[in-house]
Amino acid sequence: MSTPRIGVIGLGNMGGRITRRIVDSGQPVIGYDPVPGRADAAGATAASSIAEVTNAADHLLLSLPDSTVIEKVVLGDDGVLANSRDGQIVVDLSTAAPSSTVRLHAEFAERGVEYVDAGISGGAAAAEKGTLTLMVGGSTEALAQLAETLKPFSAKVIAMGASGAGHTTKVLNNFLNAVSLAATAEVMVAGRKAGLDMHRLLEVLNSSSGVNFATLNRFPHIVDGDYLEGGLTSTLMMKDVVLYVNRLRELGVPALNSPGPMASFGLANALGYADQISNRVVDAIGDAAGGIRLHDEEAR
Repeated sequence: MSTPRIGVIGLGNMGGRITRRIVDSGQPVIGYDPVPGRADAAGATAASSIAEVTNAADHLLLSLPDSTVIEKVVLGDDGVLANSRDGQIVVDLSTAAPSSTVRLHAEFAERGVEYVDAGISGGAAAAEKGTLTLMVGGSTEALAQLAETLKPFSAKVIAMGASGAGHTTKVLNNFLNAVSLAATAEVMVAGRKAGLDMHRLLEVLNSSSGVNFATLNRFPHIVDGDYLEGGLTSTLMMKDVVLYVNRLRELGVPALNSPGPMASFGLANALGYADQISNRVVDAIGDAAGGIRLHDEEAR
């Protein structure tokens, strides 16, 4: 069986890193991004249009900001759907609205195309190392065919169920990420204002019931002034929280814990941190608390 040709649409923060991993594994990639130079930077052959990369690929990966953009890319004139063909597999690595994903899946199915939603977790660092976790919705047959395509950038691939299950899982996971980051930021600012030593406070939290991903992996760096730049922005984090609230509304589940992260990242966006890494939410809360910073800037 011949090796499938791989295409990628969206070569930004995550898509570019994923493409580089695939290329470095020895598999050529044709890529499209509206920003000039991104395909070259990722090691891909640059396509001039969505149609060109769709026509060239057997496995087409999408890495796009949200469902609004995904739908334009897929459903637009001369977009992915119009140029797709029987037997092709389209993999959506974006964080998207599951209801939109299910609709697109049905559209592609009419053309004999498998549309797989594969939410990713691990951030830019895991993408560079090839250790992303993928949570996948779609047929088991399509997932089996994708094994070698996904291998260069993922360490764990978990089949979650039918179309939309991958993106639903991703939205649920990202909400917990938002909660832990926002809540820990608030606690750390309070600890700093109370005069506590930041490293000792983290030592206690990480040995106690308050431990979470943010206390283990984010704040040990942040308290020394390293915000781990290059990851999810506050704007995108807010988008994920909204996706969570909308999904719970569709499911008939009350989103009782959403006001906290909604307020925290809303504050960050309002205070000028919208396009910076979401870890900067701690500075937004610090601003509201009177200009508090966890680290001593003069000592750095």
